[in-house]
Amino acid sequence: MTDIVVPNVGESVSSGIIAGWMAAEGAYVNEGDTLFELETDKATMEVPAPVSGVLKIGAAEGDEVEVGSAVGTIDESAQAPAGDAPAAEGSGEKKAASVADSPAAGVSSEPAKPAPAPKAPAAGKAASPLSSGKPAASGGVTKARKLDDLSPAVRRLVEELGLDPSKIPAADPSGRLNKEDVQKYVQSGASGSASGGTKTQSPLAGELNPERQRRVPMTNLRKRIAEKLVESKQTSAHLTTFNEVDMKAVMDIRKTYKESFEKKHGIRLGFMSFFLKAAVKALREYPEVNAFVDGTDIIYNDFYDIGVALSSDRGLMTPVVRNVDQQGFAEIESTIMDFIQRAQKKKILPDELMGGTFTISNGGGFGSMLSTPIPNPPQTAVLGMHSIQQRPVVRDGEIVIRPMMYLALTYDHRILDGREAIGFLKSIKEAVEDPNSLLLDV
Repeated sequence: MTDIVVPNVGESVSSGIIAGWMAAEGAYVNEGDTLFELETDKATMEVPAPVSGVLKIGAAEGDEVEVGSAVGTIDESAQAPAGDAPAAEGSGEKKAASVADSPAAGVSSEPAKPAPAPKAPAAGKAASPLSSGKPAASGGVTKARKLDDLSPAVRRLVEELGLDPSKIPAADPSGRLNKEDVQKYVQSGASGSASGGTKTQSPLAGELNPERQRRVPMTNLRKRIAEKLVESKQTSAHLTTFNEVDMKAVMDIRKTYKESFEKKHGIRLGFMSFFLKAAVKALREYPEVNAFVDGTDIIYNDFYDIGVALSSDRGLMTPVVRNVDQQGFAEIESTIMDFIQRAQKKKILPDELMGGTFTISNGGGFGSMLSTPIPNPPQTAVLGMHSIQQRPVVRDGEIVIRPMMYLALTYDHRILDGREAIGFLKSIKEAVEDPNSLLLDV
């Protein structure tokens, strides 16, 4: 037997929550197959099988597990199925395992397979707990269970919603309940009748209408994002200043060197590398922007680790590009592309999301024209990029059409005054409009 151990995913992380098992109990898994998703307060990542064999699950979905603890075993002495068949039902496929992957979050989940219709009990015999409950709209089996029988995460959810756990059908034939079962039960509208007709209270409407509303608990990552943003608003004096930048020079360079750059470096030349290099230039000129408040002191950072905000199906992630001042354009673009690909595969490590001194967020890819981003504490400022639009501007006394982008800098007024903030944003504008200065480092 080989233990399945929760991996060390960063010095700052001591535990995580099992967001969902990708392989089923008793399934044959191959070495490297994804076993489960581990959700920390900073990222969600997939944990692979250390060896090939038959899986035995020791921790339920929603359980909080410590780094280094065993959450199951793999019997590597078991023989692989004939024809090297894939792992049993659920293995290798993304299983809807947490409420974050529910339809409410914009990701479709496969409906649970209904349990076979129970046979009528023989005369004089009472039906068993597994067959006596009525199947809900989502299918599955009910079981006479108590709150103490549930995992901590599922128990908290059931208590918050005021549900009777014995009335909730489980997709697992053993009757084990997980978050997905609870969520489907609530969405089916059965929770009102199951709890004696009492409807769940809604802070917006007074009472939750199960036919028109649904309650979806936050994921651990979304909770952390919410906490950090509220902390930022409550502990800082935010102010936002705006400017606009003419993107023609950068677009001309990209058009001229697009093919040769990609051929030589194996990566496309994007806009973000220009803005990261421009940010380093501006941070050198205005070191207060690269600092942060620590009590009654100001900590100045003499290095340039810049976070790049990325959108993922789990929420906003901001991996950090280290030592941007020491990297070339190709290195920066490769690093960002690597982050994008690994974010989609849930391979971003928590430590890669920490330690940034400044952040750039690009909402232009989603069509944002203007916004006021929130700094990521303890950082002092964040730069918001927006969509590029053809607009009439005046150049040398004439009206011309140019590709223009609005920039927004939100900053902490405790450490930065308007003069420094405006000067910083103007420095970025000038560097992007004259990209040769970045290439020549002048």
